Amino acid sequence: MDFITTKGKGVLLCLLLAIPCFLLGKVFPMVGGPIFAIIIGMITACFYQERQNTAAGIGFVSKKVLQYAVVFLGFGLNISDILRVGAASLPVIISTITTSLLTAYIVYKLFHVNGEAAVLVGVGSSICGGSAIAATVPVIKAKDEAVAQAVSVVFFFNVVAAFLFPSLGDWLGLTNTGFGLFAGTAVNDTSSVTATAAVWDEMHTGSHALEYATIVKLTRTLAIIPITLCLGLYETHKAHKAQTGEAVPLNINKILPQFILFFIVASLITTVVAYLGVAQSVFSPLKELSKFMIVMAMMAIGLNTNIVKLLKESSKILILGCCCWVAISIVSLYIQRLMGLW
Repeated sequence: MDFITTKGKGVLLCLLLAIPCFLLGKVFPMVGGPIFAIIIGMITACFYQERQNTAAGIGFVSKKVLQYAVVFLGFGLNISDILRVGAASLPVIISTITTSLLTAYIVYKLFHVNGEAAVLVGVGSSICGGSAIAATVPVIKAKDEAVAQAVSVVFFFNVVAAFLFPSLGDWLGLTNTGFGLFAGTAVNDTSSVTATAAVWDEMHTGSHALEYATIVKLTRTLAIIPITLCLGLYETHKAHKAQTGEAVPLNINKILPQFILFFIVASLITTVVAYLGVAQSVFSPLKELSKFMIVMAMMAIGLNTNIVKLLKESSKILILGCCCWVAISIVSLYIQRLMGLW
Protein backbone atom coordinates (compact mmCIF):
# COMPACT_ATOMS: atom_id res chain seq x y z
CA MET A 1 0.00 0.00 0.00
CA ASP A 2 2.88 2.36 0.82
CA PHE A 3 4.38 1.64 -2.60
CA ILE A 4 1.13 2.65 -4.33
CA THR A 5 0.91 5.84 -2.28
CA THR A 6 4.49 6.99 -2.83
CA LYS A 7 5.32 5.60 -6.25
CA GLY A 8 2.03 4.57 -7.88
CA LYS A 9 1.36 7.80 -9.79
CA GLY A 10 4.84 7.97 -11.25
CA VAL A 11 4.82 4.31 -12.31
CA LEU A 12 1.38 4.69 -13.87
CA LEU A 13 2.48 7.80 -15.77
CA CYS A 14 5.48 5.97 -17.24
CA LEU A 15 3.33 2.95 -18.07
CA LEU A 16 0.67 4.94 -19.92
CA LEU A 17 3.19 7.00 -21.88
CA ALA A 18 5.29 3.93 -22.70
CA ILE A 19 2.44 2.04 -24.41
CA PRO A 20 2.20 4.24 -27.53
CA CYS A 21 6.02 4.39 -27.71
CA PHE A 22 6.22 0.59 -27.62
CA LEU A 23 3.64 0.34 -30.41
CA LEU A 24 5.44 2.97 -32.49
CA GLY A 25 8.60 0.91 -32.09
CA LYS A 26 6.77 -2.04 -33.62
CA VAL A 27 5.72 0.05 -36.61
CA PHE A 28 9.17 1.63 -37.02
CA PRO A 29 11.60 -1.05 -35.79
CA MET A 30 14.69 0.71 -37.14
CA VAL A 31 13.98 3.56 -34.71
CA GLY A 32 12.68 1.43 -31.85
CA GLY A 33 10.47 2.05 -28.85
CA PRO A 34 13.26 3.28 -26.53
CA ILE A 35 14.07 6.23 -28.79
CA PHE A 36 10.41 7.19 -29.09
CA ALA A 37 10.15 6.94 -25.29
CA ILE A 38 13.14 9.18 -24.60
CA ILE A 39 12.02 11.82 -27.12
CA ILE A 40 8.39 11.88 -25.96
CA GLY A 41 9.55 11.79 -22.33
CA MET A 42 11.84 14.80 -22.79
CA ILE A 43 9.13 16.75 -24.63
CA THR A 44 6.60 15.91 -21.91
CA ALA A 45 9.08 17.02 -19.25
CA CYS A 46 9.12 20.52 -20.74
CA PHE A 47 5.43 20.99 -19.88
CA TYR A 48 4.86 18.59 -16.99
CA GLN A 49 4.04 20.37 -13.71
CA GLU A 50 3.23 17.54 -11.25
CA ARG A 51 6.77 16.34 -10.49
CA GLN A 52 6.37 16.39 -6.71
CA ASN A 53 3.62 13.75 -6.96
CA THR A 54 5.37 11.44 -9.41
CA ALA A 55 9.12 11.89 -8.82
CA ALA A 56 9.50 8.80 -6.60
CA GLY A 57 7.67 6.55 -9.06
CA ILE A 58 9.58 7.87 -12.06
CA GLY A 59 12.83 7.27 -10.19
CA PHE A 60 11.74 3.71 -9.39
CA VAL A 61 11.01 2.98 -13.04
CA SER A 62 14.30 4.46 -14.29
CA LYS A 63 16.32 2.35 -11.82
CA LYS A 64 14.50 -0.80 -10.67
CA VAL A 65 12.30 -1.52 -13.69
CA LEU A 66 15.40 -1.18 -15.83
CA GLN A 67 17.06 -3.96 -13.79
CA TYR A 68 13.97 -6.19 -14.04
CA ALA A 69 14.04 -5.72 -17.83
CA VAL A 70 17.59 -7.11 -17.96
CA VAL A 71 16.50 -10.16 -15.93
CA PHE A 72 13.68 -10.96 -18.35
CA LEU A 73 16.09 -10.44 -21.24
CA GLY A 74 17.78 -13.66 -20.11
CA PHE A 75 14.73 -15.67 -21.16
CA GLY A 76 15.60 -14.94 -24.79
CA LEU A 77 19.02 -16.59 -24.56
CA ASN A 78 19.48 -20.28 -25.25
CA ILE A 79 23.13 -20.83 -24.35
CA SER A 80 23.34 -24.16 -26.20
CA ASP A 81 22.29 -22.50 -29.50
CA ILE A 82 24.84 -19.77 -28.95
CA LEU A 83 27.63 -22.27 -28.25
CA ARG A 84 26.66 -24.34 -31.29
CA VAL A 85 26.29 -21.59 -33.87
CA GLY A 86 27.72 -18.44 -32.37
CA ALA A 87 31.09 -19.79 -31.24
CA ALA A 88 32.53 -19.42 -34.75
CA SER A 89 31.88 -15.69 -34.57
CA LEU A 90 33.78 -15.20 -31.29
CA PRO A 91 36.99 -13.79 -32.86
CA VAL A 92 34.98 -11.05 -34.56
CA ILE A 93 32.82 -10.42 -31.49
CA ILE A 94 35.78 -10.17 -29.09
CA SER A 95 37.67 -7.92 -31.51
CA THR A 96 34.75 -5.52 -32.02
CA ILE A 97 33.94 -5.32 -28.30
CA THR A 98 37.57 -4.58 -27.46
CA THR A 99 37.78 -2.02 -30.27
CA SER A 100 34.67 -0.18 -29.12
CA LEU A 101 35.76 0.02 -25.49
CA LEU A 102 39.27 1.20 -26.41
CA THR A 103 37.89 3.74 -28.88
CA ALA A 104 35.45 5.07 -26.28
CA TYR A 105 38.28 5.45 -23.77
CA ILE A 106 40.58 7.23 -26.24
CA VAL A 107 37.89 9.67 -27.39
CA TYR A 108 36.84 10.22 -23.76
CA LYS A 109 40.42 11.28 -22.96
CA LEU A 110 40.96 13.36 -26.08
CA PHE A 111 37.66 15.27 -26.04
CA HIS A 112 36.97 15.23 -22.29
CA VAL A 113 33.63 13.53 -22.80
CA ASN A 114 31.35 12.87 -19.83
CA GLY A 115 32.72 9.66 -18.27
CA GLU A 116 29.37 7.97 -17.63
CA ALA A 117 28.14 8.66 -21.16
CA ALA A 118 31.46 7.41 -22.59
CA VAL A 119 31.14 4.09 -20.76
CA LEU A 120 27.52 3.67 -21.83
CA VAL A 121 28.22 4.48 -25.50
CA GLY A 122 31.23 2.14 -25.51
CA VAL A 123 29.27 -0.71 -23.97
CA GLY A 124 26.10 -0.04 -25.97
CA SER A 125 27.99 0.13 -29.26
CA SER A 126 29.99 -3.03 -28.61
CA ILE A 127 27.42 -5.38 -27.06
CA CYS A 128 23.73 -4.90 -27.69
CA GLY A 129 22.60 -1.30 -27.65
CA GLY A 130 19.82 -0.48 -25.22
CA SER A 131 19.97 -3.81 -23.38
CA ALA A 132 23.67 -3.41 -22.57
CA ILE A 133 23.12 0.18 -21.53
CA ALA A 134 20.24 -0.96 -19.32
CA ALA A 135 22.51 -3.51 -17.64
CA THR A 136 25.35 -1.02 -17.17
CA VAL A 137 23.38 1.93 -15.78
CA PRO A 138 22.79 0.46 -12.27
CA VAL A 139 26.39 -0.76 -12.04
CA ILE A 140 28.02 2.64 -12.66
CA LYS A 141 25.06 4.56 -11.21
CA ALA A 142 24.82 6.73 -14.32
CA LYS A 143 22.76 9.91 -14.30
CA ASP A 144 19.65 10.09 -16.47
CA GLU A 145 21.17 12.73 -18.77
CA ALA A 146 24.10 10.44 -19.57
CA VAL A 147 21.72 7.54 -20.25
CA ALA A 148 19.57 9.66 -22.58
CA GLN A 149 22.65 10.82 -24.50
CA ALA A 150 24.08 7.32 -24.85
CA VAL A 151 20.83 5.67 -25.95
CA SER A 152 20.07 8.43 -28.47
CA VAL A 153 23.54 8.27 -30.04
CA VAL A 154 23.69 4.46 -30.21
CA PHE A 155 20.23 4.21 -31.75
CA PHE A 156 21.02 6.97 -34.25
CA PHE A 157 23.88 4.94 -35.70
CA ASN A 158 21.67 1.85 -35.68
CA VAL A 159 19.32 3.60 -38.09
CA VAL A 160 22.21 4.75 -40.29
CA ALA A 161 23.57 1.18 -40.39
CA ALA A 162 20.20 -0.30 -41.33
CA PHE A 163 20.04 1.95 -44.41
CA LEU A 164 23.71 1.85 -45.35
CA PHE A 165 25.06 -1.64 -44.59
CA PRO A 166 23.13 -3.79 -47.13
CA SER A 167 24.41 -1.66 -50.03
CA LEU A 168 27.88 -1.54 -48.50
CA GLY A 169 27.90 -5.33 -48.15
CA ASP A 170 26.92 -5.71 -51.80
CA TRP A 171 29.65 -3.31 -52.89
CA LEU A 172 32.25 -5.22 -50.85
CA GLY A 173 31.05 -8.57 -52.18
CA LEU A 174 30.20 -10.10 -48.82
CA THR A 175 28.77 -13.62 -48.74
CA ASN A 176 25.41 -14.22 -47.07
CA THR A 177 27.13 -15.63 -43.98
CA GLY A 178 29.66 -12.81 -44.04
CA PHE A 179 26.94 -10.19 -44.09
CA GLY A 180 25.09 -11.95 -41.26
CA LEU A 181 28.27 -11.81 -39.19
CA PHE A 182 28.84 -8.17 -40.18
CA ALA A 183 25.29 -7.14 -39.24
CA GLY A 184 25.41 -9.16 -36.02
CA THR A 185 28.62 -7.51 -34.85
CA ALA A 186 28.51 -3.98 -36.30
CA VAL A 187 24.85 -3.13 -35.61
CA ASN A 188 23.83 -2.77 -31.99
CA ASP A 189 20.17 -3.17 -31.05
CA THR A 190 18.34 -6.42 -31.86
CA SER A 191 15.57 -4.74 -33.86
CA SER A 192 18.12 -2.90 -36.00
CA VAL A 193 20.16 -6.08 -36.54
CA THR A 194 17.08 -7.95 -37.75
CA ALA A 195 15.97 -5.01 -39.92
CA THR A 196 19.42 -4.75 -41.55
CA ALA A 197 19.75 -8.50 -42.17
CA ALA A 198 16.16 -8.73 -43.42
CA VAL A 199 16.89 -6.10 -46.08
CA TRP A 200 19.90 -8.16 -47.19
CA ASP A 201 17.78 -11.33 -47.41
CA GLU A 202 15.26 -9.51 -49.59
CA MET A 203 18.09 -8.43 -51.88
CA HIS A 204 19.55 -11.96 -52.14
CA THR A 205 17.23 -14.89 -52.88
CA GLY A 206 17.87 -17.89 -50.68
CA SER A 207 19.94 -15.96 -48.13
CA HIS A 208 19.65 -16.80 -44.42
CA ALA A 209 21.66 -13.85 -43.14
CA LEU A 210 18.87 -12.88 -40.75
CA GLU A 211 19.03 -16.16 -38.84
CA TYR A 212 22.82 -16.06 -38.57
CA ALA A 213 22.90 -12.37 -37.61
CA THR A 214 20.41 -13.03 -34.82
CA ILE A 215 22.53 -15.82 -33.34
CA VAL A 216 25.64 -13.63 -33.51
CA LYS A 217 23.71 -10.82 -31.83
CA LEU A 218 22.58 -13.14 -29.02
CA THR A 219 26.17 -14.30 -28.57
CA ARG A 220 27.21 -10.67 -28.13
CA THR A 221 24.51 -10.24 -25.52
CA LEU A 222 26.26 -12.73 -23.23
CA ALA A 223 29.15 -10.25 -23.01
CA ILE A 224 26.90 -8.30 -20.62
CA ILE A 225 28.05 -10.69 -17.88
CA PRO A 226 31.85 -10.14 -17.98
CA ILE A 227 31.50 -6.43 -18.80
CA THR A 228 29.23 -5.70 -15.82
CA LEU A 229 31.46 -7.86 -13.61
CA CYS A 230 34.54 -5.82 -14.59
CA LEU A 231 32.70 -2.52 -14.20
CA GLY A 232 31.34 -3.66 -10.83
CA LEU A 233 34.86 -4.53 -9.71
CA TYR A 234 36.17 -1.15 -10.82
CA GLU A 235 33.34 0.84 -9.21
CA THR A 236 33.66 -1.08 -5.93
CA HIS A 237 37.44 -0.60 -5.92
CA LYS A 238 37.09 3.13 -6.66
CA ALA A 239 34.50 3.69 -3.94
CA HIS A 240 36.44 1.68 -1.34
CA LYS A 241 39.73 3.42 -2.15
CA ALA A 242 38.09 6.85 -1.93
CA GLN A 243 36.90 6.02 1.59
CA THR A 244 39.90 4.15 3.00
CA GLY A 245 42.79 4.81 0.63
CA GLU A 246 43.28 1.06 0.24
CA ALA A 247 42.45 -1.44 -2.49
CA VAL A 248 39.17 -3.26 -1.97
CA PRO A 249 39.32 -6.96 -1.03
CA LEU A 250 37.73 -9.23 -3.67
CA ASN A 251 34.10 -9.89 -2.77
CA ILE A 252 31.97 -11.30 -5.59
CA ASN A 253 28.72 -10.48 -3.76
CA LYS A 254 29.55 -6.77 -3.86
CA ILE A 255 31.01 -6.77 -7.36
CA LEU A 256 28.40 -8.71 -9.37
CA PRO A 257 24.99 -6.98 -9.31
CA GLN A 258 22.16 -9.23 -8.14
CA PHE A 259 20.07 -8.57 -11.24
CA ILE A 260 22.89 -9.95 -13.42
CA LEU A 261 22.81 -13.16 -11.37
CA PHE A 262 19.09 -13.44 -12.09
CA PHE A 263 19.83 -12.73 -15.77
CA ILE A 264 22.22 -15.71 -15.78
CA VAL A 265 19.63 -17.89 -14.03
CA ALA A 266 16.99 -16.91 -16.61
CA SER A 267 19.38 -17.87 -19.43
CA LEU A 268 20.07 -21.23 -17.80
CA ILE A 269 16.34 -21.89 -17.35
CA THR A 270 15.76 -21.14 -21.04
CA THR A 271 18.59 -23.48 -22.04
CA VAL A 272 17.40 -26.38 -19.84
CA VAL A 273 13.76 -26.02 -20.93
CA ALA A 274 14.79 -25.98 -24.62
CA TYR A 275 16.99 -29.05 -24.03
CA LEU A 276 13.92 -30.87 -22.63
CA GLY A 277 12.13 -30.28 -25.91
CA VAL A 278 9.89 -27.38 -24.97
CA ALA A 279 9.52 -24.78 -27.72
CA GLN A 280 11.38 -21.56 -26.99
CA SER A 281 8.28 -19.64 -28.05
CA VAL A 282 6.98 -20.30 -24.53
CA PHE A 283 9.33 -17.53 -23.40
CA SER A 284 8.17 -15.04 -26.05
CA PRO A 285 5.85 -13.15 -23.66
CA LEU A 286 8.73 -12.64 -21.22
CA LYS A 287 10.99 -11.40 -24.00
CA GLU A 288 8.29 -8.91 -25.05
CA LEU A 289 7.85 -7.89 -21.42
CA SER A 290 11.59 -7.19 -21.24
CA LYS A 291 11.40 -4.96 -24.31
CA PHE A 292 8.39 -3.09 -22.93
CA MET A 293 10.08 -2.56 -19.55
CA ILE A 294 13.12 -1.04 -21.29
CA VAL A 295 10.78 1.33 -23.16
CA MET A 296 9.09 2.17 -19.86
CA ALA A 297 12.45 2.85 -18.19
CA MET A 298 13.56 5.05 -21.09
CA MET A 299 10.33 7.02 -20.71
CA ALA A 300 11.23 7.64 -17.06
CA ILE A 301 14.73 8.71 -18.07
CA GLY A 302 13.28 11.05 -20.69
CA LEU A 303 10.99 12.60 -18.08
CA ASN A 304 14.04 13.26 -15.89
CA THR A 305 16.13 14.77 -18.70
CA ASN A 306 16.52 18.44 -19.58
CA ILE A 307 16.27 18.48 -23.37
CA VAL A 308 18.00 21.87 -23.73
CA LYS A 309 20.98 20.75 -21.64
CA LEU A 310 21.08 17.46 -23.52
CA LEU A 311 21.30 19.14 -26.93
CA LYS A 312 24.00 21.53 -25.75
CA GLU A 313 26.22 18.72 -24.44
CA SER A 314 25.57 16.05 -27.09
CA SER A 315 28.07 17.05 -29.79
CA LYS A 316 31.00 15.30 -28.10
CA ILE A 317 28.88 12.21 -27.42
CA LEU A 318 27.88 12.12 -31.08
CA ILE A 319 31.56 12.19 -32.10
CA LEU A 320 32.27 9.40 -29.62
CA GLY A 321 29.40 7.28 -30.97
CA CYS A 322 30.52 7.86 -34.56
CA CYS A 323 34.11 6.83 -33.77
CA CYS A 324 32.95 3.64 -32.02
CA TRP A 325 30.56 2.77 -34.85
CA VAL A 326 33.13 3.30 -37.61
CA ALA A 327 35.85 1.47 -35.69
CA ILE A 328 33.61 -1.54 -35.02
CA SER A 329 32.53 -1.73 -38.67
CA ILE A 330 36.11 -1.63 -39.94
CA VAL A 331 37.37 -4.21 -37.44
CA SER A 332 34.41 -6.55 -38.10
CA LEU A 333 35.20 -6.57 -41.83
CA TYR A 334 38.97 -6.78 -41.30
CA ILE A 335 38.78 -9.80 -38.95
CA GLN A 336 36.44 -11.53 -41.40
CA ARG A 337 38.99 -10.91 -44.14
CA LEU A 338 41.74 -12.40 -41.98
CA MET A 339 39.55 -15.45 -41.31
CA GLY A 340 38.91 -15.89 -45.03
CA LEU A 341 35.15 -15.42 -44.72
CA TRP A 342 34.96 -13.05 -47.71
